[in-house]
Amino acid sequence: MSRNKLEKFAENKTFSNFFEPDYDTIKGKDFLLKGIWNKVFFNNNNPLVLELGCGRGEYTVGLAEKYPNMNFIGIDRKGARMWKGCKTSVEKGMKNVAFIRSQIGHITHYFDKEEVSEIWLTFPDPQPKRSKVNKRLTSPLFLDFYRNILKTNGFIHLKTDNELLFEYTLGIIDGLHYKIVDKKSDIHSLKQIDENLLIETYYEKMWKEQGHKIYYIKFQLG
Repeated sequence: MSRNKLEKFAENKTFSNFFEPDYDTIKGKDFLLKGIWNKVFFNNNNPLVLELGCGRGEYTVGLAEKYPNMNFIGIDRKGARMWKGCKTSVEKGMKNVAFIRSQIGHITHYFDKEEVSEIWLTFPDPQPKRSKVNKRLTSPLFLDFYRNILKTNGFIHLKTDNELLFEYTLGIIDGLHYKIVDKKSDIHSLKQIDENLLIETYYEKMWKEQGHKIYYIKFQLG
């Protein structure tokens, strides 16, 4: 492991908005803030939004800046990447941002039923091999996890450069009779773009420069 990564891991632990529960502990029981994030950590009753597979946390921080009356939590297993979002939000004094280093599959240990208003999936690994289909963050397995924490009529947003994942997700939504609220097959070809979609991650900038289309789906599980 590089010295730079070790330094970031160490600094993460100094941030008041960073959480990294012991793996064995979280596997065996629920996290202490489950069901009370707003009451205990954010100290308000504002809507709670998650960015899953948040990477460097560009969407978590970007949305939190746009919506100070909402709370945002980024979740990823890559602590060195997450360091950027943690550091940025702390330096800016943002009180509506937190980060959790964890596997997405443990999400129901962190959040209770009806606790989350929206979920953003920003450029998740498309897991192109058929053997890895259940690891896609829009697979039925993961959608069931989200159903357990989302409010009734809560929204899920997928933003991806991968046409396979885009089409796969549309197929899953159709097959399970979920509701598509919005979909776009090439965001940057549009004359008018929702301001929430103008936030760019490190990967989006890279893919866009390489000429990739950026796809988007907004849907509900009810």
